[in-house]
Amino acid sequence: MTVSEIGRQIENYKKRGLSLFTTCSFQSHSIVLLHILTTIDKNITVYFINTGFHFTETIAYKNQIAALLKINVKSLSSHVPKSLQKDMNNQFLFASDADHCCYINKTMPVNGLLHMYDVWINGVRADQSSTRKNFKTEEPTPHHAIRFHPMLDWTPKMIYDYAKTHNLPKHPLEEKGFFSIGCEPCTHKFEISSRGGRWYGLKKTECGLNTDLIADKK
Repeated sequence: MTVSEIGRQIENYKKRGLSLFTTCSFQSHSIVLLHILTTIDKNITVYFINTGFHFTETIAYKNQIAALLKINVKSLSSHVPKSLQKDMNNQFLFASDADHCCYINKTMPVNGLLHMYDVWINGVRADQSSTRKNFKTEEPTPHHAIRFHPMLDWTPKMIYDYAKTHNLPKHPLEEKGFFSIGCEPCTHKFEISSRGGRWYGLKKTECGLNTDLIADKK
């Protein structure tokens, strides 16, 4: 979708009386959608899924972007305290059960939002994973809310060109060799795949937000 098409779709949602929110991971590529949304409507609620395990650089970058775009970013966190996010060996779940850790810290909190809002503006792109390449621009969630994927057909070059045109700052860890930046314990430097540094050594490419929170269309 072009920027103007994204704007028209959002205006259409608003005319229908639908409530909207977006989530942002505050990686360099996710800032493009956030910038586009702020040029359309600064009143769209922005949530940062704060797992409590992010790099300090990510938190600083989030604050930098929020100040630059003059937006209020809401922090969304799990209701499960960290003291209960450990296994029988007293290890944090990210070390022994990464799927459950993601479920507690990401999927469950966003699942709650899907009961509160009508439209989730989600910045997934088809080129990011085999799961995402099968998505459509609009998808149903397990609840009444709609997933809206305005960036689905964008390419890395389009993201780069937009960010360069609008002089958007990069995440500070990119210069250190990180290309897909999530929680600190589960993110490693990687130089081939854009998401290859996530959950290194595990057969895992999604955290649950884009698998559990999309309706089964079978």
